[in-house]
Amino acid sequence: MSRHASFIDWCRRVAPLLVAIAVILAASILFADRYHRFLREQAISVERDETTKQTRAVLRLLESELQKFRLLPAVLSEYPDLRAALRSSRVDPRLNDKLAVLKDKTGAGAIFALDRQGKAIAASNARLPDSFVGQDYSFRPYYRLGWTKGGGEYFALGTVSRRPGLYLSRRIEDANGPIGVIVVKIEFDGIEQAWRDRRALSFVVDGNGVLLLSSDPSLRFRALGAIDPARKAKIKAALQFGNARLTPLEITIAPTGLTTMRDGSQAMAAILPVPVSGWRLYHFEPLELALKSARQRANIAAILFAIVLSLLLAVLGWAIVRRRLAGEARALLEKEVAARTHDLAREIEARVSADQRYRQAREELAHANRLGTLGTISAGVAHEINQPVATIRTFAENATAFLDRAQPEQAATNLREIVAMTDRIGSITAQLRRYARRGVGTIGPLSIDQVFDGVRLLVSDQFRSAQVRLDLPTPGPGLKVYAGRVRLEQVLVNLLTNALEAVRTQSDPWVRVTLMQNRGQIVLDIRDSGEGIDPAIADQLFMPFATTKTGGLGLGLHIARDIMIEFGGTLEHVASDDNTLFRMTLEAV
Repeated sequence: MSRHASFIDWCRRVAPLLVAIAVILAASILFADRYHRFLREQAISVERDETTKQTRAVLRLLESELQKFRLLPAVLSEYPDLRAALRSSRVDPRLNDKLAVLKDKTGAGAIFALDRQGKAIAASNARLPDSFVGQDYSFRPYYRLGWTKGGGEYFALGTVSRRPGLYLSRRIEDANGPIGVIVVKIEFDGIEQAWRDRRALSFVVDGNGVLLLSSDPSLRFRALGAIDPARKAKIKAALQFGNARLTPLEITIAPTGLTTMRDGSQAMAAILPVPVSGWRLYHFEPLELALKSARQRANIAAILFAIVLSLLLAVLGWAIVRRRLAGEARALLEKEVAARTHDLAREIEARVSADQRYRQAREELAHANRLGTLGTISAGVAHEINQPVATIRTFAENATAFLDRAQPEQAATNLREIVAMTDRIGSITAQLRRYARRGVGTIGPLSIDQVFDGVRLLVSDQFRSAQVRLDLPTPGPGLKVYAGRVRLEQVLVNLLTNALEAVRTQSDPWVRVTLMQNRGQIVLDIRDSGEGIDPAIADQLFMPFATTKTGGLGLGLHIARDIMIEFGGTLEHVASDDNTLFRMTLEAV
């Protein structure tokens, strides 16, 4: 009886430990499986990007080889000796020697000329036992493409040399019509050798899915899949691939690029079009190392997870034993948290107050910037006002004279002109008051043509006095942005006056503002005839107190960018432009 009781007591003490071990094992296995899936997907994604990059490199190598030869038929078609031979069907042996030299220098597989009937009359291998001279190639598609369509490209196995290559053909004509076809054969042995130096598999297939080039020569003239019997018979009739059986390659390529190779291994595939009609480049990077690394990392992570989980369970057991002490610690912690919360509330209040002071200071700087700008343009505005005042005096004197002559209608006309001039003066002074007033104003839908009207009043005479051409857009009244009028005018005036100062001394200076709409935004480009901003200071343009002007404070652009950010827009310097360009973006309403 005592033994039974002892056993039960032992089981009760051991049971939590066994449960903990079971929980650790189950959680570790689940974690390892989920983490392995994650690492596997990550490795596949990385390999997919790397495979695409490697495929582009392989393709560039092939494209450079093709581009090297594509101009050769066109050049040869203008060769006088070749034209003479095709007209007379008599070939000077020196022509064959010249073609042989050209073939060696360019690296072409062969160069040969076909007459009207498709018979080779001259060839670079004329002095070799396997000479093409005298052979009938009228059945070859590259001859028919050249003769009927003026030129073509056709990949095939050589009927004499038994070496595969791409045949480039071009029709040669004289005043009486076609006289023959020149053919240049490209052999890709060098390309395939370069591909073999990589650990990956690369091959090119044509429109029928037949492998034409391959880093593995044993795969040449295999097919990606089964080819229709009628099409296969047509290929064999043309002797395109000799007696090749065109058997399927037995690889499976998933839409994601994950590929099961012939030996059952995993690889990542990328497919790119080749600049030859119907050709595609397939490139496969093996995945075994990446997947093996993912599995090893998952196993290591599972072991670490089990260790951490064991420590956590141990800590949990210790916490249960020390429950009372934990309760006291919790109460003390809550007290400290309450005190810290109070301190944080005071800190937040202080930060809010500091932010308000910052905003107020920024608005003071913006107001000072506007007043400084007004000082710059005051002379131009005075001229704008003096002109209508002088006109008013003239019309008033005329009206007095008309009244003395008992001509009230002419006097009334002069008085109406006086009213128009006073309206002009009123619009100028109202614009100055609005531009100079303190305060941020409201932000909301704003007709952008009103902004340009105000800017035109403020700066146009300054540009005329400096003899600098200013081009401002005239948007319709329906085009609106989300902004505040005074501060948006401030940004534009600041940028325009900066541009004016930069180009004032040039021989033919100009400043141009262009407006564009792009995906719900209004884009304003302020460009001047300057040659751009020195790259050494371009990164500091929008920093406070950074300036290139003598005596400047360096706050204008900094304030302008802050204003644009508050409108939900941007202000940036575009360094890639040939001239000096600042770009503003605003939300369209």
